[in-house]
Amino acid sequence: MTTFNLIATCAAGVEALVGDELRDLGYEVQVENGRVRFEGTEKDIAKTNLWLRVADRIKIVVGEFEAKTFDDLFEQTKALPWDKYVPMDGKFPIAGKSVKSTLHSVPAVQRIVDKAVAESIKETYHRRGMLSETGAEYPIEISMRKDRAMLTLDTTGDSLFKRGYRTEKGGAPLKENLAAALIALTTWRKDRPFVDPMCGSGTIPIEAALIGQNIAPGFNRSFLCEEWDWMSEEMWEEVRADADNQADYDIELEIYGFDMDENMIKIAEKNALAAGVSHNITFKQLAVANFKTDEEFGIMVTNPPYGDRMGEEEAVHELYKELGQAFRPLKTWSKYIITSDLDFEKYYGERATKKRKLYNGAIRTDYFQFWGKRNK
Repeated sequence: MTTFNLIATCAAGVEALVGDELRDLGYEVQVENGRVRFEGTEKDIAKTNLWLRVADRIKIVVGEFEAKTFDDLFEQTKALPWDKYVPMDGKFPIAGKSVKSTLHSVPAVQRIVDKAVAESIKETYHRRGMLSETGAEYPIEISMRKDRAMLTLDTTGDSLFKRGYRTEKGGAPLKENLAAALIALTTWRKDRPFVDPMCGSGTIPIEAALIGQNIAPGFNRSFLCEEWDWMSEEMWEEVRADADNQADYDIELEIYGFDMDENMIKIAEKNALAAGVSHNITFKQLAVANFKTDEEFGIMVTNPPYGDRMGEEEAVHELYKELGQAFRPLKTWSKYIITSDLDFEKYYGERATKKRKLYNGAIRTDYFQFWGKRNK
């Protein structure tokens, strides 16, 4: 099998988590801004697409070089071994970005790369005229940063956060891979209770159940590279069968999702059923102010409303006060709350043990962590 230079792309702030995931899968990694580099075969491309919970995409690095002129970009792009990846009838849409580079026009850069790839393929297959591009899709990205070009091939298709279980969603839903990141940043263990007191469509409890049952997050979806002729169907079947064998479908977890909106609870229950984890999550209509528990050493993770819209601030700040009043008495519980309101602690009524900057899509947020007493 061929060994490829690969990158797992991800949101800013979670690169170390993706690096840890890849190390746990047995890879040597190099963590960079917005991505983690590693090496692997076709089977590793399948395995990482299937198993990474926090990353966005798995891409093949086809080539990297310095390019300050369009001639440089054209000739060096054309010289890359495109015949290893793209067949004669392959579609190869070009995406691009340019940061602090001499070649700053993204449309112009994309046109040059498109022409160079087409010329390379035509020379390989001794074709003249236009290529048919009627086959599978091989999305190429040209990224220019400080005059250095990186050409990558996307293997994933729809972003890895699209697990395939979210049949419905409510307002301002949390992406599945960010929910997984929030859980990874806690001290939760499978023998402890886990609660999301404002669960919305259930993403955080569902991701916790997938982690608890060791179910590969991509198990119930397909990936773009499955359509490529050099990624065998038998290999995909083997990787999926291995993932199925690793899942612990019989483990009993104590996971709860509460929300004051009865409709959101119904949506959350449907989504948990689609994810195959409904037996391990208890969903219930409940307002934050009414939350009580006699259990100890639990973990609470939630994504409350941020109050970003005009007129919502006062109501949201009142909600944050209710959160503090309900949760502060739970001395042995650790609470983790993500919000874009950087004054959250003032309304919650307690200083966080630790804060971490994260991005919820394009929204800059803080992850406020209130650690409970340790279980001796």
